[in-house]
Amino acid sequence: MQTPFFPTPHLQLRPPTNIKELPLSDTPPNYAPRKGLSEAEIREMVEGVIKDATLEEKVAMMSGRGFMESMQRTNNRWGAEPYQAGGGCERLGAPAFYFTDGPRGVARGNSTCFPTTMARGASWDCDLEQRIGEAMGKEIRAQDCNLSGAVCINLLRHPGWGRAQETYGEDPYHLGEMGAALSTGIQTHNVAATVKHFAVNSIENSRFKVDVKVDDRTLREVYLPHFKRVLDSGCATVMSAYNKMNGEYCGQNHDLLTNILRGEWGFEGFVHSDWIFGVYKPYGAAAGLDVENPEPIYFGQNLIKSVKKGAVAPSVIDTACRRILTTAYKLLAAEDPFEAYTIDMVANEEHVALAREAAEKSAVLLTNNGVLPLRKSSNVSVFGSLATIANTGDHGSSTVRPPHVVTPLQGLSTYVGRNLTLAGDETDLEQAAAAARDAEIAIVIVGTTADDEGEYIPGNLSTQSETSEEKSAENAGPLGSGKDRGGDRRKLRLPDHQQALVDTVTENNPNTIVVLVCGSAIICDWADKAGAILQTFYAGMEGGTALANLLYGEVNPSGKLPFSVAYSEADYPFFDPDADEIEYGPLHGYTLLESTETEPMFWFGHGLSYTQFSYRALKARTTAEGIDAEVTLVNTGDTAGTEISQLYIGFPGDLVYRPNKLLRGFERTTLALGARKTIRFHVPLEQLKYYDTSTGTWRIEPGTHTIHVGGTSDPAALLNASVTI
Repeated sequence: MQTPFFPTPHLQLRPPTNIKELPLSDTPPNYAPRKGLSEAEIREMVEGVIKDATLEEKVAMMSGRGFMESMQRTNNRWGAEPYQAGGGCERLGAPAFYFTDGPRGVARGNSTCFPTTMARGASWDCDLEQRIGEAMGKEIRAQDCNLSGAVCINLLRHPGWGRAQETYGEDPYHLGEMGAALSTGIQTHNVAATVKHFAVNSIENSRFKVDVKVDDRTLREVYLPHFKRVLDSGCATVMSAYNKMNGEYCGQNHDLLTNILRGEWGFEGFVHSDWIFGVYKPYGAAAGLDVENPEPIYFGQNLIKSVKKGAVAPSVIDTACRRILTTAYKLLAAEDPFEAYTIDMVANEEHVALAREAAEKSAVLLTNNGVLPLRKSSNVSVFGSLATIANTGDHGSSTVRPPHVVTPLQGLSTYVGRNLTLAGDETDLEQAAAAARDAEIAIVIVGTTADDEGEYIPGNLSTQSETSEEKSAENAGPLGSGKDRGGDRRKLRLPDHQQALVDTVTENNPNTIVVLVCGSAIICDWADKAGAILQTFYAGMEGGTALANLLYGEVNPSGKLPFSVAYSEADYPFFDPDADEIEYGPLHGYTLLESTETEPMFWFGHGLSYTQFSYRALKARTTAEGIDAEVTLVNTGDTAGTEISQLYIGFPGDLVYRPNKLLRGFERTTLALGARKTIRFHVPLEQLKYYDTSTGTWRIEPGTHTIHVGGTSDPAALLNASVTI
């Protein structure tokens, strides 16, 4: 049976040369893990390792190693080989963790490339997300890893954030439910899932230096509840963020890592840093950071010296090792769903079909004047250079290299049974205009690529210890390539050349379908010119196939926006990609729009279908456990379809300020033509509370609570009821 907790033979790590020779016995104790260990036996094994390991060996377990060597061997190919990311003592048989990244799949080999996390957020499908997690877990194990960085749930405060594509959206409740589903799926196969980046990490370009100022209520009510939800679901590990919070780097922030995470939430797993410069001082260990990844830059010998000088207590080292080892032994003791995890599990037919299903469920039909769905016999012309490229998202640490990618043009050609060619692109508008006039239907593919947004990787990077935090932050990052990559978007509209193409084609053909490929929101002030707008996000390896199925009605669009799309950049919170310091307030997205009475172009939760749905007879009541609500959903259109019903709660707001309403439930329902179903929601009391800063406790404000239910957050489209608590 494969056990990926240990390196493959060609990757066996030599003991670091800086660890002193020890007068040890010829036959040291063997604490190798095995299946079926009880909790008591696990504790005994862990304590045995801690007792018998030297200080040097214990500190070695508190950092990754082998990453930079691997990058050099593989020509800077991220994730090409497993590398140790904490734990491991070969002399004693203690297990290690081997890390792979990838919110849209496994960043190893030629793995299945799913739609990006934001795309899957638009599915609002927790069952689907758990199945994707299970597929990732299989592929992780089959490729000799056991620690996954796939669960990214940083809140989308502003759509310009470069890594927006790696998270699920703007709402904390939605983030928590989707992240918990992915984590649960991954850990089904005894892979430790990591939830990241902890916390208030919503700017990319200045991520190594920006200090996010946030008050206690905002932190706990807006920026942390989704992390707690994922951890409460059983997620094994946490990755700290690069940025500062209230003056201290998150990777060495005692309030965040110890007071809140361990003290308030009772988290018992381990915390590891983000890769390179996730911590700056050995005291990060005392603050609650257990592992520095991917190399011992500030831990390692620095941490050993700090212990010997009395600056860091030996108990800190033991506690960190205890968390790391307990997590590893628990996973290894659990029975595996499969006897062996083999390479033929990677990007197999089942997983490719799952990627296609995710792409189909994630697409959001923003507008449609009746041009969709298309007839197979329609004379179709395709426009835009993005129609012909494999555009699956960011090229940073989330990169997945699938065995194939179906482009939009390929998917459409395959479906209609004839070879479609690009009728026009951004370089020749006269040709595009002529082709648009000649076509019955025009399909324009526009949006962004990894050149426009994604993980920001500065070209002046260094992995050498610096003499000051400031110098390190300025030069931080994984690799020194000499060329900047990715970053935040400074413009929320289409690039000028793409906008010119959209204008040209729509002016010459009223039956123009605009397909948006992007990480988050694009302001569409041209929306009324298009016959239809379909947002597919970065749709993964099967995106082209899914696109054809959606446009031609083989699949009825069912996605809903996981963010709000404003008319103007000014309608979003202040955002500065170069900020040294920024304040995060309690309002953003739909909560900000409602509070300022600003009508967006598209509300959070918006999405059309080829059929119509009606909500009727909303009822709500209080119970000892919370609020129960039910509503009747009816398919009133002319075809089967899927609706995402959303429940929001409005609060009394007399004692403390609260947003007009907050999402507290959602459910996907598929109904045949004319069918109806009673949708039931339960909102626990915990979901009604606010954080009382005067007492440091969570409280329910007595009074009238309003229940809003519908297929969008748009106040005008919701049924309302009220209860008194």
